Amino acid sequence: MSLEPSKPQTSGEVSAALFEKSEKIYPREVHGMFALLRTSAVVVLLGAFYLACWIPWDGRQAVLFDLPARKFYIFGWTLWPQDFIYLTFVLMLAAFALFFFTSIAGRLWCGYACPQTVWTELFLTIERWVEGNRSRQMKLDQAPMSARKFRIKATKHALWLLLSAYTGFTFVAYFVPATELARNLLYFEAGPWATFWTVFYGFSTYGNAGFMREQVCKYMCPYARFQSAMFDRDTLIISYDQERGDPRGSRKSGSDHRAAGLGDCINCTMCVQVCPTGIDIRDGLQYECIGCSACIDVCDDVMEKMDYPKGLIRYTTQNAVEGNPTHILRPRVIIYGVILLILTGLFFYSLLQRTPIELDVIRDRNQLYRETAGKIENVYTLKIINMDERSHVYDLSVDGIPNLEFILDTARIAVDGGSVKNVPVRLRASEDDLAGRSTPVQFSISATDDSTLHITEDAKFLGPIE
Repeated sequence: MSLEPSKPQTSGEVSAALFEKSEKIYPREVHGMFALLRTSAVVVLLGAFYLACWIPWDGRQAVLFDLPARKFYIFGWTLWPQDFIYLTFVLMLAAFALFFFTSIAGRLWCGYACPQTVWTELFLTIERWVEGNRSRQMKLDQAPMSARKFRIKATKHALWLLLSAYTGFTFVAYFVPATELARNLLYFEAGPWATFWTVFYGFSTYGNAGFMREQVCKYMCPYARFQSAMFDRDTLIISYDQERGDPRGSRKSGSDHRAAGLGDCINCTMCVQVCPTGIDIRDGLQYECIGCSACIDVCDDVMEKMDYPKGLIRYTTQNAVEGNPTHILRPRVIIYGVILLILTGLFFYSLLQRTPIELDVIRDRNQLYRETAGKIENVYTLKIINMDERSHVYDLSVDGIPNLEFILDTARIAVDGGSVKNVPVRLRASEDDLAGRSTPVQFSISATDDSTLHITEDAKFLGPIE
């Protein structure tokens, strides 16, 4: 058995591969443990995508990225541009999770959770439902155009277009409330950008999942090119047991194939027929393999019918193939896992400790200071951002200079939920109480109805040059 990459192509073969028209791949339907896992992933991921935008939450949409208002609603959380750090955390978590799971079991993301895989599985299901199984699809495509063929093809493409349109609508519904978007599209009142992205995303889904399919994975996706950097000899990959399976050949069920000099592979090519990218896993590890495990399910089924042991095609490691011990817990896995745990802990800790209030102190730029009634006066504008959904009344206090006076219109400041309020403030201090040309002061605001809503912001109080 060999896990070495397939034989490199010559320059002529490369030219032919680049300019030759791509042949359509007809993946055979497969059943088994991994197929069930893949189907479950499709149901969960697409169910979450298509349904989350319709969930109501406290009088609004549960998940909504309101770009004009610069507010991101995620169930009970309202995130503002000031919370951009959380997006950074999410991207870092996604990256290290990809590194972690790839180093353990190869292309799990590609085979089970990638949007291209998920939508392709859904489109293939529709295709099988309308056109029939693999052999019927091939026979239909080879037949001349007729009323029956046109009806079947039109039905399939109509369903694909309907699903693609709803996919585009759902994508935009995370940025424009779903009910509002549906009403606007129904009455042709949607804005140009909402219409553009609905059509664009729907067309992309129709093209990628309906026609391009494996070509996206083989030629457009960069992950296939750099995945090998995350593989090592202890990474679980889908492999054909060459030592056990070769020499390949057909035989009668129940015959002594060993006596005939044959391996366990009956050369049925079922592993090739179920592959969504059209490769032969028996040729060794190939970058086109997306790790969907369809070949494992179908080969196990064939082995069971032949009364042979399962696992001719299986998840294994190069060390296991060569008879060496396999180490799941190895340095790179431990490092990725530790980093992932630390980042996850920091993310949830910072999210739970997040205070839904922001205070910006802006000094008056027209003049540094002015003398009033024998004292030095500085003018500020306080920008209070209430990132909570509820309205709050805040108390303001200033500290840092002895006998400091602060002058504002009202002692208590009311700010509506999810809004920003600008409050002009004047501070006065005696020149003798100043520490120098610039004296630090601290502005503090606290909610009267919630002691946890408290924030302090530093500023500078400027005085005459000594």
